[in-house]
Amino acid sequence: MKKIFLLLAATCFLPKLFGQTDTAIINDIKAFQKDLADEYTNPQRSPLQPAERKKFKGILFYPANAKYVVNAKFIRTPAEQIFKMPTSGTRRPDYVKYGEVHFTLKGNEYKLNVYQSIELTKKEEYKNYLFIPFRDATSGKETYGGGRYIDLNIPSGDTMLINFNKAYHPYCAYTEGYNCPIPPKENYLPVKIEAGVKL
Repeated sequence: MKKIFLLLAATCFLPKLFGQTDTAIINDIKAFQKDLADEYTNPQRSPLQPAERKKFKGILFYPANAKYVVNAKFIRTPAEQIFKMPTSGTRRPDYVKYGEVHFTLKGNEYKLNVYQSIELTKKEEYKNYLFIPFRDATSGKETYGGGRYIDLNIPSGDTMLINFNKAYHPYCAYTEGYNCPIPPKENYLPVKIEAGVKL
């Protein structure tokens, strides 16, 4: 995965809202896919051991789909308490619920909590970093059972663009030895998110 261990109403009018065409959105998704694939195969970036890289068959993705790029209403929740985020290992890093995103997908309303790593706020390059860990109806079947993540930045207003095509697996989906945050139960979506990485 990307930044975690160096330590988001979906409508058919989305391109008009953000001044982007479907082609621009798809090109952006493809660039993300290329970068993620390189992360695992590049010896300088990969979380995989040399022997694992030799056997690694690559990252699989659902087809890029602009319908999974949603314009969500962002609600800041400043009174939240810091908590210990459960992980796949023994480490329990400090996180805080930074806010909520409310959006429409496939005709239904959903909400996801957005989190901020306390550790990362101490690093200048990550002080605006947020992330959404989530599970959906593909988890444990078409995607990793431990969920997927989406990286975000603190928004300047009350809306947030969530691109589920950029949902990625934690390192734990491919190798051992990492403490991967486990999505809280509040971040389960009872719908298939057929976008982003898959098994």
